[in-house]
Amino acid sequence: MKNYFLKNKLIGLILIAMIIGLILGYAVNRNITTTKFHYSSQKLDAISNPLIKQAVVKAVKKYEETTLRETKKSVASNFSILSDIFLHLIKMIIAPLVLAVLVIGVAKVGDFSSVGRIGLKTLVYFTSATLIALALGLVIVNVFEPGKALHLDQPDAVIDAGIKTSNQTSKNFIDHVIPESIIRSMASNDILPIVVFALFFGVATAAVGEAGKPIIRAFESLSHVMFKVTNYVMNFAPIGVFGAITAVVIQQGLDVLGGYRNLILCFFGGLIFFVFVVLFGICLVFKINFIRLLRDIKEPILLAFSTASSESAMPKTIEALEKHGISNRIVSFVLPLGYSFNLDGSIMYMTFATLFIAQSYGIDISMADQIKMMLILLITSKGMAGVPRASLVVIAGMLTMFKIPVEGLLLLLAVDQFLDMGRSATNVIGNAVASAVVAKLEGEKF
Repeated sequence: MKNYFLKNKLIGLILIAMIIGLILGYAVNRNITTTKFHYSSQKLDAISNPLIKQAVVKAVKKYEETTLRETKKSVASNFSILSDIFLHLIKMIIAPLVLAVLVIGVAKVGDFSSVGRIGLKTLVYFTSATLIALALGLVIVNVFEPGKALHLDQPDAVIDAGIKTSNQTSKNFIDHVIPESIIRSMASNDILPIVVFALFFGVATAAVGEAGKPIIRAFESLSHVMFKVTNYVMNFAPIGVFGAITAVVIQQGLDVLGGYRNLILCFFGGLIFFVFVVLFGICLVFKINFIRLLRDIKEPILLAFSTASSESAMPKTIEALEKHGISNRIVSFVLPLGYSFNLDGSIMYMTFATLFIAQSYGIDISMADQIKMMLILLITSKGMAGVPRASLVVIAGMLTMFKIPVEGLLLLLAVDQFLDMGRSATNVIGNAVASAVVAKLEGEKF
């Protein structure tokens, strides 16, 4: 109960910081726009030649627009320092958190060989559902392009880096993917080499059996510590959000709110499509009464939505699925794994959010890079999404890897609580459907 109130206190502080940032940013934006820049009409009237006068007016306006933009950017930089502090803290936890959770996740997958056919069926379903969710996130963000309404200025360093990534050769790609030193990869927050190392290390740890269990326990301890560090870092979120929102509104005005509107509408539209088209279609294929299933799990769905935590609804979900008629042996196996490997709403958000930020900065991500991103997230999302705010860490890693400004993460954080409510409810429905599908494959009738 104490943690619940602490979490909601943080949410309240983030919302307050966002509102203050909007008000202060708008006030500064209006002050700069209305009082700093204007040209003298009397001096222009002294010019008799209309062509020269038109050219002078055009040149003066262009100069003033450039000066206005640079002044706003300079003032905004004083506030963006606050967001830079928070972003550095986020970057600090990416590498150790990704390594710890992936090693544990891969080691658990390695244990599927001992649980036989149920484990294999569960793994196949989780992988298929993850691919569908990731692909749907890509399709929605590419079709509706919600990020383009923000028109954020792109840092020069990111522009240069973005050009280089599009000309990557196969040799450079292999050199980058296969780490020469895992320490060096972690130091530079290179996610893909860390993933490759974690795959080898996790499989090897599972393969050695009893000798590997102390290693798994050590990485589990490391992951718990990093999750606690993540919670500590999130305490600085209101300061980071205030700095980011204020800086953006100073430069863009309140037009930035249009980007939030598009973000919320597109993402919730995608969640509704996933639930009532994709999951409903899966239930039709396996002859599962989807409406009855939704009715039986309505309490955990509402709990997850109201608390923005799918894990808080787990006990109620287990109880509801057993009442629905699914056996305890299926529910107790599939559902706990689902909370690490099959959080559909959170997984869809990862591709959606990453491309949304790229669009906000006017960065064009090629379809080949988007597919690569989807395949990387297929692995990095495992074991991550169930942890509060952990999806933000995965997204931060993707932004770093594809040279997209990490500053955009703070714009998401301002409305992340509201988006998380939809993600959490979708996660509960997705895991309920997964349990029902595996039960049907095992021949159960309910």
